[in-house]
Amino acid sequence: MNHSKCVNSECKTCECNLCCTKINNFGVKRGGAEILKDVNLHIHCGDLTAVIGPNGAGKSTLLKAILGDISHTGELQFLDAKNNGTTRPSMGYVPQKLELDSTSPTSVLDLFAAAHTNLPIWFSYPKRIRERVRESLARTHGEHLINKRLGELSGGELQRVLLALALDPIPHLLLLDEPVSGIDQKGLELFYETVSILRKNYDLSIILVSHDLNLVAEYADRVAFINNKTIECCGTPEEVFTNEKVIQTFGLNWSNHFQKAEKDRVANAFMV
Repeated sequence: MNHSKCVNSECKTCECNLCCTKINNFGVKRGGAEILKDVNLHIHCGDLTAVIGPNGAGKSTLLKAILGDISHTGELQFLDAKNNGTTRPSMGYVPQKLELDSTSPTSVLDLFAAAHTNLPIWFSYPKRIRERVRESLARTHGEHLINKRLGELSGGELQRVLLALALDPIPHLLLLDEPVSGIDQKGLELFYETVSILRKNYDLSIILVSHDLNLVAEYADRVAFINNKTIECCGTPEEVFTNEKVIQTFGLNWSNHFQKAEKDRVANAFMV
């Protein structure tokens, strides 16, 4: 399947000079079993690309291969606006879940300090460290959590903390692996709204693995559908969610959803 090309005339360049991340003919094997094959995907600077698909399709495996945690075949390129190769960008990563000891005294501040200093966590931290952590948490509306123990955090609070940590320092490419699994609807919407604002404010390229199709339809710029070990469909949310293969997989017909959205958009335009 041919996907959209990285067209320079349509490509913004971030401060890091990153324009496009190209995944060409990606393949992953684990224990002799083929997990992914012939995966082709282009992620533009400033875009939120959602990766969807059935359970076990290889969505999380794709993120781990991009991170470099597992080996892969094929090519991973980071290009500038002139289609020239550039240095490997910094990456932020939010996992699906983090196993924590609920009895541990480790606080949110301790977690950040461990990531950014060599000080043992039982030391008191300089004022500059506390200020940096507060600033990072403020990006995700979590500054009030700085002194809470990790084991006391709700699912939504923990994901805000992990997102803030992934954004310190601000990466060029942010990878989110089902980051709101098990969080209530209000927490889901807050997380997506926060990510959308951050994307605009910092011109982030974001790859998001998600099962929350309604929110993907609302917030994603592009959607990639992984099935049968490869990307079977890629395009705008409307193009993907009205694709026959996607409809068959999820048992949903999104045609009415996008028709209603278009009617609402036109109606609002006339009201202005």
